[in-house]
Amino acid sequence: MSKVTLSVSDLRKTIKKKEIIKGLNFQLHEGEVFGFLGPNGAGKTTTIRMLVGLIKPTSGVIRICGYDVKSEFTKAMQYMGCIVENPELYPFLSGYDNLLHFARMLPDADEGRIQHVVNLVGLQTRIHDKVKTYSLGMRQRLGIAQALLNKPKVLILDEPTNGLDPAGIKEMRQFIRTLAEEEGLSVLVSSHLLSEIQLLCDRVAIISNGEIIKVDTVHNLLNKQEKMIWKLEPFEKGKKILSSLTEVIITEDGYIITPFEEGKAGVWNRELTKESVLVMEMNRKLPALEELFLELTGGGGGGIG
Repeated sequence: MSKVTLSVSDLRKTIKKKEIIKGLNFQLHEGEVFGFLGPNGAGKTTTIRMLVGLIKPTSGVIRICGYDVKSEFTKAMQYMGCIVENPELYPFLSGYDNLLHFARMLPDADEGRIQHVVNLVGLQTRIHDKVKTYSLGMRQRLGIAQALLNKPKVLILDEPTNGLDPAGIKEMRQFIRTLAEEEGLSVLVSSHLLSEIQLLCDRVAIISNGEIIKVDTVHNLLNKQEKMIWKLEPFEKGKKILSSLTEVIITEDGYIITPFEEGKAGVWNRELTKESVLVMEMNRKLPALEELFLELTGGGGGGIG
């Protein structure tokens, strides 16, 4: 198992006597992209603000590379980089001068480090242009470069693809994967976009109403909900046989859905054939993460974000 870089234990936040973050527990490992998935208002941003020290938890423990954020704040934050909501940049300065300004506040962020992060985010040709001329995607990249100046082990990105066009979203996705795989960073990506989490992340925590209801790999989450889709003739006879073997769901367009169970689909197929039922279609189907989210949350997920 790779090294734990961020651990969260029984994290809670109460505002005006209402508990809005309710005992969160999760860990990030070195070199992984971890999705923090939930609808707007589920508690994602409140949690992130606690992780980076912008607000204090009511209770619970946050450790970054072993350091307690509450009792060893300065040491913990040496290993943290983040963009909460939008990167704060000076539009009248060049990208390079923005980085130079922030680097002066850090002990080891010399000119070599600035050039390294510029290369990482792919802004070499535009770094000396004023930020006000940058596209949204370029401003996001410059914000990430700023967050990487202090050589963090953990990078937190709150809705990093918000407002980007499809090409920009794809570039951001590839860039985040590169940071994890080549730089060894643990990247926590908060998002309400299920499709992005599905394509980007190694593991995901699903949050609803301030509670984490599931933490697992994207692969495991989807595989556990894998289905078989059947088209049978005659329909009623086929339905009766499958119903005697497993759970079935009937669709409006005449298909039968069953769970996928390794090794059993072939047995069911033989039973159908033996009884002269024609199997016209038989397909495995992975659910979209959106279907899984709705199933786990019952379609809900509101709250205070």
